[in-house]
Amino acid sequence: MATPQSVLKEIFGYDTFRPLQREIIDNVLARRDTLAVMPTGGGKSLCYQIPALLFDGLTVVVSPLIALMKDQVEQLRAVGVPALFLNSSLPVEEYVANMAQVRTGDAKLLYVAPETLLTPRLFALLADMPIDCLTIDEAHCISEWGHDFRPDYRQLTDARRRFPSAVCLALTATATPRVRSDIISSLGFSQSDTFVAGFNRENLYIEVVPKTNPAAQTARFLERFKDQSGIIYCFSRKQVDELADFLAGRGYSARPYHAGLEDDTRRCNQEAFIRDDVQIIVATIAFGMGINKPNVRFVLHYDLPKSIEGYYQEIGRAGRDGLPAHCLLLYSYGDVAKLRYFIAEKEGVEHQVAMQHLDAIVRFAEDEVTCRRKPLLEYFGETYDAWSCDNCDNCTAEAAQQIDITIPAQKFLSCVKRTGERFGAVHVVDVLVGSKRERVLQLGHDRLSTYGIGGDLSKKQWMHLGRQMVQMGYLNQDAEYRTLSLTSKAYDVLKNRLPIMGRLQEDEQRQSKGAREADVEYDRTLFALLRAGRKELADKAGVPPYVIFSDRALAEMAAYFPQSKERLLDISGVGHVKAQQHGETFLAIIREYCREHSIPEGLKAINRVKNDTGRRYMAVGEAFNEGETVPSLMDQYQVKAATILNHLARYAAAGHKLRRADDLLPLISATAEQQESAFAAFDELGTDFLKPVFDRLEGSVSYDALSALRLCYLSRLDGRSDEA
Repeated sequence: MATPQSVLKEIFGYDTFRPLQREIIDNVLARRDTLAVMPTGGGKSLCYQIPALLFDGLTVVVSPLIALMKDQVEQLRAVGVPALFLNSSLPVEEYVANMAQVRTGDAKLLYVAPETLLTPRLFALLADMPIDCLTIDEAHCISEWGHDFRPDYRQLTDARRRFPSAVCLALTATATPRVRSDIISSLGFSQSDTFVAGFNRENLYIEVVPKTNPAAQTARFLERFKDQSGIIYCFSRKQVDELADFLAGRGYSARPYHAGLEDDTRRCNQEAFIRDDVQIIVATIAFGMGINKPNVRFVLHYDLPKSIEGYYQEIGRAGRDGLPAHCLLLYSYGDVAKLRYFIAEKEGVEHQVAMQHLDAIVRFAEDEVTCRRKPLLEYFGETYDAWSCDNCDNCTAEAAQQIDITIPAQKFLSCVKRTGERFGAVHVVDVLVGSKRERVLQLGHDRLSTYGIGGDLSKKQWMHLGRQMVQMGYLNQDAEYRTLSLTSKAYDVLKNRLPIMGRLQEDEQRQSKGAREADVEYDRTLFALLRAGRKELADKAGVPPYVIFSDRALAEMAAYFPQSKERLLDISGVGHVKAQQHGETFLAIIREYCREHSIPEGLKAINRVKNDTGRRYMAVGEAFNEGETVPSLMDQYQVKAATILNHLARYAAAGHKLRRADDLLPLISATAEQQESAFAAFDELGTDFLKPVFDRLEGSVSYDALSALRLCYLSRLDGRSDEA
């Protein structure tokens, strides 16, 4: 008898479920209505596809995304699953033929748009059909508090009433706690049947840089991704067309995508991207919804997104194969002003929601200290406790040296007070630098004592300082009008002349170390040969290359060198149907390559994609055990000390022994008494997180010092276990 596990392996070719997939599938099979919130690329589709193959009747999947329907149906048919879709893109003859197949019970899954499902014709078609499951994809569209509210989604409650015997599964990747509550209420779900997977996409390198010369910045960025797939998001159609022309004129394989293009042109450009005939799509946010292209290696935001939800969903289209991908956001305050102009035209709740969304994305973009993942995940109600993700610009940038900024900070705070706490940062900075702008003169602010006292810094530096004052809690910033006002902390600083430590921005941009290296070690030449073979098969079959096999599967083949069908079935993503259809083609390429290079099967088994040995922390840990010092490792990898200490802590946490690290003690800025107190706290509280230890010591020992002390502590534990 078929089980979820057997379907996962035999049909889809995977050995294990991703987090929460099995629990959600079991809940659906038990016919309990379910809300599942899983990150983009987290495996939502299998949560209804596997139950669909185990139920006797039909599974109806509601999606607003025509591209997703086509994509999913192609992939399901490739593994032998009978699936169909009905939407406005189909010719009349094909639409009627698909309806006939549904009527005769020849389909296990039927994909429909919400407006299609709600028509009398579809209700009549499905009235006498055994509907076992109603799946609502992109369920955040139900909520007016979401970033993509669609009124027709609210009417899906009527569809639920018409299919009372069908279990209902609602899926989304971007739902805050408030949006989740709204979905549950609208669909009448039980709170106990909600599953929320972690939002952290560890393989995505997240970076925000000031937008200065965006076209040139984009061209420099693309030099790092030769012949690799990526998406560039722009705010307007005009910007899309101009940037696509700019890139094409410089030899890049790039095409535009937006709603203003002819349908055939837009569809052609999308298909070319999906099939790897074009490497780069320059698009408005209309692109990418539901596109399950797994090998997108970068997403670049040319303009500021409207919300955290939109940003998270868009970067989620990168690295869906689990391999490293880079997400770059170009940020300027001009983009904020542009979005605020359009929001001003909205009214009521719509205006309120849009301003809340904009405020959240601005805070995220302007934070130059906190790990990017922390505010991103907290926005979705998830706590991120790690002290460093080691995979964003704020965590990998060289640590900025803090200096005494008391005088310029006092000037800025005083100017906010003198102008009446009724203006935003731009006006305050104009007063500080002695601007002759008409508004400054009309308000008489050229006669204030703070007028012109900031000539020693540039406008850019003052704006950066103002953002620091907000982040450090000295200033409040109104969410809608961006006006600044002093906090009690600021009054305390001004009254008692307390020192303020921070940094002044230099003209040059921060030097980020960029995304971490790929976690996968594989033979690049063989990978290229397998990729070419895949492209040839895909073109003959008229499907995207990833429908044949994903990049991850090819990388694993190029790492493990399988030369028999049995060994090929061990590769992640290779099921029986695909092995039968395409296995011999890829095995022939591998065998020929291995014969030419005298490579035995299984030579690189230790470097399999799912193995940890290819990860940098392993290399760092092994080098440290062989006698390398922290400073030498910093030079070797060009990272700060905290990053090396993080790698070593991960190495120890993975169960590997560390040599005695007491040679770090003289370098740690903590007294001997503080060091012993820290060791005692680690004994009691454990070493997984530093914050409990930091709090226990009442902040007397810095996080950097605690990172090093934790390393010493772990190495001492290893020494004690050896003695025992």
